[in-house]
Amino acid sequence: MAKWLLLDGYNLAFRAFYGMPELTRTDGFPTGALHGWVKTIWRLMDDERPKSMLVFFDLGGSQDRLALHPEYKAHRKDTPEPLEKQFPVIKDLTRAMGLVGVELDGVESDDLLAAQARELARAGHDVLIVSADKDFAQCVDERIKLLLPPPTANPKLGWRVLDVAGVIEKFGVPPAQIAEYLALIGDTSDNIRGVNGVGPKTAVKWFTEFQSLEGIIAHAAELKPERFREVVAQQADALRLNLKLTTLRAESPLPMVPPGGVQQSKLFALLDSLEMKSSLAEAKKRYSGQAELF
Repeated sequence: MAKWLLLDGYNLAFRAFYGMPELTRTDGFPTGALHGWVKTIWRLMDDERPKSMLVFFDLGGSQDRLALHPEYKAHRKDTPEPLEKQFPVIKDLTRAMGLVGVELDGVESDDLLAAQARELARAGHDVLIVSADKDFAQCVDERIKLLLPPPTANPKLGWRVLDVAGVIEKFGVPPAQIAEYLALIGDTSDNIRGVNGVGPKTAVKWFTEFQSLEGIIAHAAELKPERFREVVAQQADALRLNLKLTTLRAESPLPMVPPGGVQQSKLFALLDSLEMKSSLAEAKKRYSGQAELF
C-alpha cells in the first residue's frame, strides 16, 4: 500500500511565516511565508518520498464545537496582517503544486485531516500527519504517525517522527487517552479549561491508576492530592464536555479526497508573478515534462 503525507496547512503556514525573514515583492507585497511554504513542501517531498500528499486548511469556525462551547478558541490572537495577505496565495500555490487544499466551511481542518488519516489507515495505507498540534497524537497507531516540524525555539532538533511509543514517552499516556488527557488538563491553545491545578504529572498518575476519564470521575473520592476530590466530582459534566471538544472526528463529512495533479503553467506563472526567481527555477527543474492537470 501507499505512503501518504497529510499536512496541517495553517500550522505549517504559521511556521513558514515566523521561520523566514520579512521578504517582499518590489511592490511591497509580503512573500516570506510563501518562500518558506514552497521550501517546506519540497523538503517533505524529497525527504519522505510519499505516494501522495494533501494539505488541509481551515475555512470557517467549528460549528459543532462552538455550539457546545461558544468561547472555543475565542482568545486566539488575530493572524498577522502580512501572513493574512499571503494565505490566499499559499492556497493557490498548494493547488498548483497538485496538493489539492482540502477545506470545508464550518468544519475544522483538524477533523477533516484526522478522519482522512483514519480512513487511509483502514484501507491499509501508511500515513504521516505533518503538524506540531498535539491534538493529532490521538490518531497515532501502527499505521498513522506524526511528523513534527522543527520547534521554532530550537530548530536544530529537526523533523521528528512520533509513533505510539513516542506519544507515550512525550505525554505519558497512549494515543487512545490523549483526548481525555487534554480534557482533564485543559488546552490553552483552544481555550479549553481543565481542572485548575492539574498538570501533566498528576494527570498521568491518575490515568495510570484509573485508566480513563470516566474512571477518574468515578473514583474522585480516592484522588490524590485530596484537594482535587471535590473539584473533580463537581466538574464531572464539564470534563465530559471538554472531551467532546478535544476528540477529533472519526468520520469525515467529505468523501475520501483523492490526490491532485500539478498545474504546471499556473505554478510557473504564480512564482514568476511573485518574483520568486529561485523557486521558479527549481519548479521548472522539478515539474517540466510532467503531465499537467487542467
